[in-house]
Amino acid sequence: MNKIIVAIDGFSSTGKSTLAKQLAGKLGYTYVDSGAMYRAITLYFLDMELDLKSSTEVEDSLAHIELRFEDNLICLNGQKVHEQIRTMSVANLVSEVAALPAVRTFAVAQQQKMGVKKALVMDGRDIGTTVFPQAELKIYLTASEEIRTHRRYDEMKASNSLITLSEVAANLAHRDLIDSTREVSPLRMAKDARILDNSNMSMDEQLFIAWEWAMERIQGTDTH
Repeated sequence: MNKIIVAIDGFSSTGKSTLAKQLAGKLGYTYVDSGAMYRAITLYFLDMELDLKSSTEVEDSLAHIELRFEDNLICLNGQKVHEQIRTMSVANLVSEVAALPAVRTFAVAQQQKMGVKKALVMDGRDIGTTVFPQAELKIYLTASEEIRTHRRYDEMKASNSLITLSEVAANLAHRDLIDSTREVSPLRMAKDARILDNSNMSMDEQLFIAWEWAMERIQGTDTH
């Protein structure tokens, strides 16, 4: 069968990573969480107390960052950091870091190398428009703001019992604004993307739809 690239884009907390991971598993494909890559870079910058306004500091630091995935978990310079990148301090800064041109150039180059052999599912905000504009299947995942806020709140309260719903809502609004208005590779829906609104869907329901779309592409029967 044909091997394809599946690009899943959308705002934060639409469930992109969950769908991408499940779809990759069902297809037997490699899964890449591009958001985790940007979070890992942000974690490194925070640890280094980097001045984001200094292009020299940013570019010098990127030269000392090695990112890879092991068992679908992000590794930063050889260390698994999947828990550390889910803190509020990282969440509050990741959109600013991801908007830096040098950071996006660095990350996109690594992501494109991962897709050379295809058989890949990657989620993010510019996967179908910038990273893999040639992707055979592009999915734009969406959900209502209320649903997204509650999803992120449920995710974060497990590690931060003091987090409030209003804090999460403010963080999402802040990230949405930066992600959609940044100068380099802003979040936008690819012209040939399929929209999947999962506001009222179970994970199994959205997975089935995405899997059907992928199989149509793989088998060459898609008439979309």
